[in-house]
Amino acid sequence: MGGHPWFYFVDYQTDINQALQELRQREFKAGRYNPAMWFPPFPVEPNSPAPGAKHASIEQAMEAADADGTRSILDMERISATADYAAVTPFPNHRLVQFFGTDRPTREMIEANDDLFEELERGQGVYVIAYRDDKPAEIFFAGYSYD
Repeated sequence: MGGHPWFYFVDYQTDINQALQELRQREFKAGRYNPAMWFPPFPVEPNSPAPGAKHASIEQAMEAADADGTRSILDMERISATADYAAVTPFPNHRLVQFFGTDRPTREMIEANDDLFEELERGQGVYVIAYRDDKPAEIFFAGYSYD
């Protein structure tokens, strides 16, 4: 079927793994994952559909999704320093400069440049710190589903 992109913005916090785990729980509880929703809609906004979790745990949802994956952040289990499956890694600073002209992109810069998705492998994710007034404001998580 082919991989599908997913992405989220969450409020910035220094503990990126905690932000990731909180986002996973939020999206699981909302039911914005395959197979609870065939194709979760992006961007996720306050009025986005939220049918509620259809499984007892994230692990059960991932099992039910099988080879397609959940097509969501649920597939990303951890933060990694290097690219790996089921992991989110920081997008390298030198690549940020190439993409955005700065290593401190704003949310608007990130939203305007979807070329970043061409850098991603299926089943892997990245994160970028989005800045406002030269201060960290949000964390952008992005990736591709497995299939």
